[in-house]
Amino acid sequence: MYQTLDQIKSTDDLKKMNKEQLKLLADDLRRYIVDVVAQNGGHLASNLGVVELTLALHRVFDSPKDKIVWDVGHQSYAHKILTDRREAFKTIRTFGGISGFPKRGESQHDAFETGHSSTSISAALGLAKARDLAKESYSVAAVIGDGALTGGMAFEALNHAGDFPTNLIVVLNDNNMSISKNIGGLSKYLSRIRTVPAYFKLKSEVEDILKRIPIIGKPVFNAAEKFKNWMKYLLVPGILFEELGFKYFGPIDGHDLSSLEAVLKSARCYSDYPVLIHVITKKGRGYKYAEVLPEKYHGISPFNKVSGEVATKSTGRSYSNIFGSALTKLAERDPKIVAVSAAMPDGTGLTEFTKKFKDRFFDVGIAEQHAVTFCAGLAAGGFKPVFAVYSTFLQRAYDQIVHDVCMQKLPVVFAIDRAGIVGSDGETHHGIFDISYLRHIPNITIMSPKDGNELERMLELAFSLNSPVAIRYPRGEEGVFEGEQSALCYGKSEILKDGKDGIIIAEGKMTSTAYGVVKRLEQAGYSFTLINTRFIKPMDTEMLVAAADSFKTIYTIEDNALAGGMGSSIMEYYNQNNKNVRVKAFAYSDKYIVHGEVADLYKLESMDEDSVFSSILSDLKCTH
Repeated sequence: MYQTLDQIKSTDDLKKMNKEQLKLLADDLRRYIVDVVAQNGGHLASNLGVVELTLALHRVFDSPKDKIVWDVGHQSYAHKILTDRREAFKTIRTFGGISGFPKRGESQHDAFETGHSSTSISAALGLAKARDLAKESYSVAAVIGDGALTGGMAFEALNHAGDFPTNLIVVLNDNNMSISKNIGGLSKYLSRIRTVPAYFKLKSEVEDILKRIPIIGKPVFNAAEKFKNWMKYLLVPGILFEELGFKYFGPIDGHDLSSLEAVLKSARCYSDYPVLIHVITKKGRGYKYAEVLPEKYHGISPFNKVSGEVATKSTGRSYSNIFGSALTKLAERDPKIVAVSAAMPDGTGLTEFTKKFKDRFFDVGIAEQHAVTFCAGLAAGGFKPVFAVYSTFLQRAYDQIVHDVCMQKLPVVFAIDRAGIVGSDGETHHGIFDISYLRHIPNITIMSPKDGNELERMLELAFSLNSPVAIRYPRGEEGVFEGEQSALCYGKSEILKDGKDGIIIAEGKMTSTAYGVVKRLEQAGYSFTLINTRFIKPMDTEMLVAAADSFKTIYTIEDNALAGGMGSSIMEYYNQNNKNVRVKAFAYSDKYIVHGEVADLYKLESMDEDSVFSSILSDLKCTH
């Protein structure tokens, strides 16, 4: 089926192939990636764009001796296929299968684990210095996209690397895209570089000619440095990378395998300089639907590879879309409301807002730290900013939340999407720490809606508070609860069901799980009270006191880590107030959670309805 690909047993086989065979192999890799992603879902467009680059890297370098670090890592599919995981690739992102990101425990060819952006240059520089200190000899290459280069950490690493006279190769994969289309000054700068490749060709030719002139060649070459720099600044404003201390090569056609190999071989020879290779690729290359709509096919659910149609069973509204629609309606009434995104307006539901309020929407690129402090500045200037961000990415801006927002008690709203278990992206993307890293910060309010209706009301309440607010909600379709919606009062929980034999306090999405457990307990002869906490901070202390007075055991369930989570906060309250009550918390233990379907992961972690019901029923039988 994949004739050329089937001949590859190791990366050594790549080095024996001729130009025509390599072209066929590139075609096979693309077809294989499309076939598997169509079945499993995953990151498609970015992987199709780096096929030739991956082949060139593995033909020039000797992995695993040489180290290749993939920034973000969601573009490492071809790398995985070529490095002993061709058959295992069929299981990618599935429960029990290989990860969609580099994993050191998965293969010795994965030099460093990634999943968030802008980390590769720092990691690669560390590997390079470890090599130098150990007096070893191997190459280290970091592959970073132009979108990830907007992250401040990448610039910190470039600045540091430029000060070291050592061999480090940074491959800038420039496809003019992150998840959404790139924005900002860096994107414009790279666009200018793409338009003046003649400068780099001319520079090289002039250097060669001058050095060949007998006797006077070298002095003339040295005297020409000022002219060269003048020409450089005239044609390419800034020359950012060279000024940072890198030897710059590019721009290079990222789909021309011969050119890629030549420049990579040349880069290996620079022992006293870090090298940056600027490669131009096309996201989605080789699959027409992904080429036309790279944003849609960046991270995609299973789809029909012939028609490109996404296979979906979804009929309800997603929390992301509910948030975006509610925010747009509120912004129509309040001109002070502004929205901020870190390169993910579509994924966080802001598409409608961006169309209606272009002047009040700000995409800062992959720069969460900047986004938070930018919001703080907007708030200090009298506006009401909302930062729509995935839970796992907000982690990157912890210091800014503490010092720039909460310390000043600025009214910034954090719309925390993808809170809790998210599924196939795995450890780096589960949002199971946000309660823990937010709740101990003074001045912040944390809310968690049980359904879409409650999310809308919480967002409206958030803008009425003159202080920091975080609203956490899960990926996927909204939960729906029948019956009347009780009034949303600040700091107060909601009683969904009354009972005399026990109590469950639940937050957010887990309220649905708890509701199912309560109904099953009722069938088993136990009458339970169910509390929708609504507010994780401040907790409803009146409810907690009443619960402790009525029940010997309090059961809690949350889509968060146990340490520092909602259950922990309830335990702390009872301990501090000398309440003799037992708290049994259902939350995630002290470990990272693997990838897989959400339902499988809840079951794995004993957080599904069956497991919680069985555990509580067993507990009741032991204590009665």
